[in-house]
Amino acid sequence: MSKIESILTESRVFTPSEQLKRSVALTEADIAQMYAKAESDHVGFWSDLAREKLDWFKPFTVGLDDSNAPHFKWFSDGELNVSYNCIDRHLETKSDKLAIIFEADDGTVERYTYKELHDQVCRFANTLVAQGVQKGDRVVIYMPMIPQAVIAMQACARIGAIHSVVFGGFSAESLRDRIDDAGARLVITANAGCRGGKTIPLKKAVDEALEKGGDHVRKVIVFRRTKDDVAMKAGRDIDWYEAEAGMSNYHDPVMVDSEHPLFLLYTSGSTGRPKGVQHSTGGYLLNAHATCEWMFDLNEQDVFWCTADVGWITGHTYVAYGPLSVGATMLMFEGVPTYPDAGRFWQVCQDHGVTVFYTAPTAIRALMKFGSDLPSQYDLSKLRILGTVGEPINPEAWIWYYHEIGGGRCPIIDTWWQTETGAHMLAPFPITPLKPGSCTKALPGIDAAIVDEAGQALEDNEGGLLVIKKPWPSMIRTVWGDDDRYQKTYFPLMGSIKNGDSCYVVGDSAYQDEGGYFWILGRIDDVLNVSGHRLGTMEIESALVSHPQVAEAAVVGRPDDIKGEAVSAFVVLNREIPDEGAERDALIQVLRDWVAKEIGAIAKPDDIRFGTNLPKTRSGKIMRRLLKTLARGEEILQDTSTLEDPSVLEQFKKPKRL
Repeated sequence: MSKIESILTESRVFTPSEQLKRSVALTEADIAQMYAKAESDHVGFWSDLAREKLDWFKPFTVGLDDSNAPHFKWFSDGELNVSYNCIDRHLETKSDKLAIIFEADDGTVERYTYKELHDQVCRFANTLVAQGVQKGDRVVIYMPMIPQAVIAMQACARIGAIHSVVFGGFSAESLRDRIDDAGARLVITANAGCRGGKTIPLKKAVDEALEKGGDHVRKVIVFRRTKDDVAMKAGRDIDWYEAEAGMSNYHDPVMVDSEHPLFLLYTSGSTGRPKGVQHSTGGYLLNAHATCEWMFDLNEQDVFWCTADVGWITGHTYVAYGPLSVGATMLMFEGVPTYPDAGRFWQVCQDHGVTVFYTAPTAIRALMKFGSDLPSQYDLSKLRILGTVGEPINPEAWIWYYHEIGGGRCPIIDTWWQTETGAHMLAPFPITPLKPGSCTKALPGIDAAIVDEAGQALEDNEGGLLVIKKPWPSMIRTVWGDDDRYQKTYFPLMGSIKNGDSCYVVGDSAYQDEGGYFWILGRIDDVLNVSGHRLGTMEIESALVSHPQVAEAAVVGRPDDIKGEAVSAFVVLNREIPDEGAERDALIQVLRDWVAKEIGAIAKPDDIRFGTNLPKTRSGKIMRRLLKTLARGEEILQDTSTLEDPSVLEQFKKPKRL
């Protein structure tokens, strides 16, 4: 394999202030000690951390069982309960502390203390048991971003049921596929959700899904989020509050072994058939807990806001489980960043005194379009740590986020991880020197490396496959019902890595600079082969976004008879889109020349298309598969029901090629 070329240079370094170093819990010496211990005793490091951070009903004696690699087991003879670790153990000292602050789409606010959350979770746990749900049963949760979603997740964990949360934007067909694959016994939903001033029907999608599938489903519990009428099927459907009527607000948590599946979370596969990523109990919770302490420095005074929906892994780890495990106060938000105007995120931060804010680069870039005057109207002085998640953040957006939102005082925790990894893998501590666009270094206990397709280590600044060479507690255990797919997808280099026969291949391309910092270049599937040069899409996108007139950009490849692949760019401007003609042609040439100046002529886009937004899901993920279809001039046959605004696809259909 020819190496992937890194063509974008970023040399700025932001060092932590002495005041910041004094304000956080972990010192440089603490961090160095963790790295040293993890290096000298990988299993002992994680085992000691598990004993320190989690409450065990039955202590474990086995740290790592790798006898059936790559099906690793952590703390397998120990027993615990996730709900107990997230709620019960805090009651003696924090019963009156706020666990959840919820702001609805219309601005209504609800608050739940740890005691109130405990009562709600126990009541719903008893409800599930009364509906016949037992330990090991699968429960599908298809809910809006409301506290009841977290309550349902925690209740499943409390009784040992395995939940599978399906994002509320997925179509009935996608929902049915997940219900059927999981063999779900019960579905929890709402009549509707509220988002951006609109009502989104959810129960209707459940009904459609169960018309042609869901043979295992016996009951559907429906939370009435709005006053809209909802069709209820007799004998199957039951109202949330009616089901809860008379239930006790105490339920003894069911202790499960550490390897008991906590949840399944479906992620799209390259074949189009979703993969049910299976996560364990003890190992998953350990990494969720530890990274909340390490990366976000969460303490008693913090209000932590992760903007992710619980339908994604970020909403699992950094909404439903991690913050509660450390006993923090976390904020949930139902709406969108631009409703009723583009100051909504900053108003929420101001009104609730948010101190740690974690969001996606797509949201940051979208809000950059509205300029710096808008966030300056809000008091963001309580913010002390910022974070990004979901994809690499380009340097231009990083700088804007750092100065305009963080006031130049808040470290940006740029986190790389995946649904399959369960928690952060590459990320800075708050006092790590930062390089805009880099997710810095691997965490203690995470043995990351860059290799070629034969598994051979690459030198500094050589792009290749990002791999993890040793198992870690929160890693995927298998693909639900398909062990063979698990091994072929994530461990294709079995036996190829020296001293690391079970090397996990993450599917991303990256390089490591001379300082040991990692730079993500994009998905391996998205690497472009232009005239014999292998280029990562992220760097071309970063170059485009650094132009003053560009707010967002996405780059994909399309077949080309001469170059092998041509570069197609989809661009959102922070100005009006010029009409067809000389002005638009001139702007396209300006952007092509800009990319050539920033990173080289080889990366100049062959066609540039303009739109008012990129095709994104309601979670902010750019649907690159749709862009590839458009770039090839093919008809879109994929499911577009999850898009925030499907109309943007029409804007991008006609290319302007040079």
